[in-house]
Amino acid sequence: MRQAEFDGKGSCIRWTEATGAEPARVYVHGLGSASTVYNAHIAARPELAGRRTLFVDLPGHGISDRPADFGYTLEDHADALAAALDEAGVTAAELVAHSMGGAVAIVLAHRRPELVSRLVLVEANLDPYPPVKAGSSGIASYTEEEYVENGGHARVLDKVGPSWAATMRLADPRALHRTAIGLARGTVPTMRHLLEDVTADRVYLQGALSGELANREGLEAAGVRVVSVPGAGHNVMFDNPDAFVAEVAGMV
Repeated sequence: MRQAEFDGKGSCIRWTEATGAEPARVYVHGLGSASTVYNAHIAARPELAGRRTLFVDLPGHGISDRPADFGYTLEDHADALAAALDEAGVTAAELVAHSMGGAVAIVLAHRRPELVSRLVLVEANLDPYPPVKAGSSGIASYTEEEYVENGGHARVLDKVGPSWAATMRLADPRALHRTAIGLARGTVPTMRHLLEDVTADRVYLQGALSGELANREGLEAAGVRVVSVPGAGHNVMFDNPDAFVAEVAGMV
């Protein structure tokens, strides 16, 4: 396990790493998740063997620290991820990023383009939306006090089901809420517009069971390759791992 300070106060973002050839592949999880849980079975596939691989847990999640005075905006998470890559000596990485982590990866690619050579985005959040719909679990529909102090976190854990709850309970409730608020608020310009301007190679994976991606044509016109993954919902890496591996490996 490795770590890098991200807030100037001693708090650390942490990751596990496997050695291999460059460019590195960096896996970034979604809201309330953890990178190894969602991606270790993918990185272990022979099609992806031999490459340097990092599984990064964003602040407030998994094995990373969770300072109470941190903002947990998308920009904050992107800066923390940049600190991890800088400490690891990673440049021109391939980022494989899911959901909220995809939004963070887009912001990183916009702010620090030298760190990113390729984005594989898995149903990444592209647009801000009303808080009541945040992360499908409704985390951002609560005030911070309601979520952290008055039972909101426990209600969300009951609602999301055992698989998501297994990693969500490892995350800090305050960090979860602030991250959900930041995700609902989005960025200016929006993550979608930032993605359209990113110069790195870009692939967007949409689970076919999740429905059609909004304004797919606009993304494709900007050079983003959009792939509808058959038999998959939001968690493409679990629902259709063969297709997911093929896209990560660039075999398609």
